[in-house]
Amino acid sequence: MITKEAVLEALSQVEEPDLGKDLVTLNMIKDIEIEGKNVSFTVILTTPACPLKEMIEKACVNAIRLLVDKEAVVTVNMTSNVNSNRKDNNMTLPGVKNIIMVASGKGGVGKSTVAVNLAIGLAQEGAAVGLLDADIYGPSIPIMLGMRDERPKMTEVNGKGMIVPLERFGVKAMSIGLLIDEKQAVVWRGPMASSALKQFITDVYWQELDYLIIDLPPGTGDVHLTMVQTVPVTGAVIVSTPQSVAAADARKAIMMFKQPQINVPILGIVENMAYFTPQELPENKYYIFGQGGARKMADQFELPFLGEIPIVQSIREGGDSGVPAVVGDEPVTRKAFAELAQRVAQNIAIRNANLEPTKVVQMN
Repeated sequence: MITKEAVLEALSQVEEPDLGKDLVTLNMIKDIEIEGKNVSFTVILTTPACPLKEMIEKACVNAIRLLVDKEAVVTVNMTSNVNSNRKDNNMTLPGVKNIIMVASGKGGVGKSTVAVNLAIGLAQEGAAVGLLDADIYGPSIPIMLGMRDERPKMTEVNGKGMIVPLERFGVKAMSIGLLIDEKQAVVWRGPMASSALKQFITDVYWQELDYLIIDLPPGTGDVHLTMVQTVPVTGAVIVSTPQSVAAADARKAIMMFKQPQINVPILGIVENMAYFTPQELPENKYYIFGQGGARKMADQFELPFLGEIPIVQSIREGGDSGVPAVVGDEPVTRKAFAELAQRVAQNIAIRNANLEPTKVVQMN
């Protein structure tokens, strides 16, 4: 006779590959039901974008049949509860579990493209996602999401007027580009830009989010410091291209986050425009900007390498038309960005399980 205790004992032999502990110890098993030879239970993953869900499901089935009853009919229900280790006393964005910065050392490497497709990729997996365009002087999110002619509305929350972010492809988005005419230049000194960004954090009705993706401006400056001093950042994703000039500037972004007074964990490095693939020859790769520069940099700093994004016409067309590549029809780019989202979510879960809680940076 199959018992709940026997099922739990068997599942205690199944390890969560990223976190290095068994599913029972991690409290990831719920709702065990047994009826004769039929066994069902729910596995609560740390993210809906978990790339190892099929492996974990297969390991659970094998454990029950091997250690409990070889004739058992096992049904594994997979759900998720995105983990977070925020324990700060700062009540800024209390409903946001993870705040992720997307950064680059220089402009023109496709950082905003990566940020947009990463956000949508996470949303496609079932996560609640927000996207904040922190590039005050060169906002591009409204064009990339096809909302250039739209304006956000206001609502009242607990007696305070709040901006309601626009939503597209399952992602809540906010940008200075949604509040001003796109022909108008933002000519502000640093303190004015910092003040506007703080308002985007405190005066936007983000509600409950698993991930808030922040698209930073290129370089290292006021905006970056404002963000880490305003919200507890879970981690940063660095975007580079293969050539040496871009990699050298990306190193500066890495060193900024690694400074002791900032100390934001880096979730990994993305190599954008890694190779050219003609649409009519999807198996061919032409490394027109060199090969492996970002991967070598990741190895040098002992950071995760999150993957290569090809340079293809559909990515440019998707950004211009407001239909990003991850929701487009071109399979190569759609797959590349979907896998990127899974790897980032995976590394966030590992970071939250193994590193100190996120905190707002205190700097004089």
